[in-house]
Amino acid sequence: MEEIGYKQDSYRVLSEPRVGWRIRGAVVLATGLVALCAHIAVPLGFTPIPVTMQTFAVLLLGLLFGPGAAFFCLALYLVEGVVGLPVFTPHGPGGLAQLLGPSGGYLLAYPFAAALASVLYRRGHRRFLAALAGASLASLLILAVGATWLGVLTHAKFSLVFAQSVAPFLAGDAVKVLAAAACASTLESFSNTARTQPL
Repeated sequence: MEEIGYKQDSYRVLSEPRVGWRIRGAVVLATGLVALCAHIAVPLGFTPIPVTMQTFAVLLLGLLFGPGAAFFCLALYLVEGVVGLPVFTPHGPGGLAQLLGPSGGYLLAYPFAAALASVLYRRGHRRFLAALAGASLASLLILAVGATWLGVLTHAKFSLVFAQSVAPFLAGDAVKVLAAAACASTLESFSNTARTQPL
């Protein structure tokens, strides 16, 4: 009877892609950037949602990392906050309560928004307009999920939810989108120049 044989190497194609230690280290360090930006916060008296620089960090990391690394980075950031590390904005209860509170929707949207910005930026061949489009849609996703979450918690009318969770942040988010796209495009151009210059 003929034996059925196979080469063990053939299964390597099915294994998960290896992520380099440099990328892993960069992802962990990047959560520190999000935490730092979270502490740059200004509370608003008429809404429980403070203005922070978090969105800028989320968008920038989405543009700089690949989709998988961007998602993992922001998911790791949320895990750090849930276990009690002081990575969330100080204008909140912290820990798991922060995810379940008024700003929870924004936080939970971060991994998906970062991955979305990354995908669109790369599909647009890393051009400035692609960075702008990716960051804009990611920002809108964060606002939409944040508003939906707040609406579910408060059972308030749409007009009130919009006035408290979307309208106050539109102008600031537009600036953050432009800043993130400009930073990513500048870094990309420096990277291209470094690759093309002879040693």
